Amino acid sequence: MHTFIDTTLLALFIPTFLFVSITPGMCMTLALTLGMTIGVRRTLWMMLGELVGVGLVAVLSVLGVAALMLQYPQAFSLFKWVGGGYLFYIGVQLWMSRGKMAISHNNTEVNRSSAMQLITQGFVTAVANPKGWAFFVSLLPPFISQQHPMVPQISILVAMILLIELLCLLLYATGGLTLSRFLQKSGNVRLMNRFAGSLMMGVGVWLALG
Repeated sequence: MHTFIDTTLLALFIPTFLFVSITPGMCMTLALTLGMTIGVRRTLWMMLGELVGVGLVAVLSVLGVAALMLQYPQAFSLFKWVGGGYLFYIGVQLWMSRGKMAISHNNTEVNRSSAMQLITQGFVTAVANPKGWAFFVSLLPPFISQQHPMVPQISILVAMILLIELLCLLLYATGGLTLSRFLQKSGNVRLMNRFAGSLMMGVGVWLALG
């Protein structure tokens, strides 16, 4: 029976990427933070942008573009610093209990960030992370067999990557929402904003300097 992918390699790839994806990183920290401040449903917009970015990085890595990008890290610099600076600014706003993502004491304010702003946050965080490029360059080639057609293999691997990434993002966002509810019940809304702000500022610095 003809198959489009080596099932043995696929069986090894799934637990490998699951372990890597669930490890705390910039995107997972962002999902945790947004889960705290805007809820899981609104965070889905960020996840959409992040998944598009991850899929793009994965495909370009296989095609060899990433190798060229990694040789010229200055190509990332402006993109990284602008994206990191924006996330840091949001973190400062959260710390001060201001801005579109801060939660009010009466919890009546809703997040006013547009879907496109959230999508852009996720996309920039995924694409501007050079470690992500390096990871895919080193991880994906060993799981691609020369005995099978290239396009179906890439399609299946990317689909698995996106599914696993989505599940991990949902897990982190749900954890953030649970923590948010706990702090709200305790009356520590300001503490929650400061905690979320610190995480967001950390992601911004991580993105800019990573």
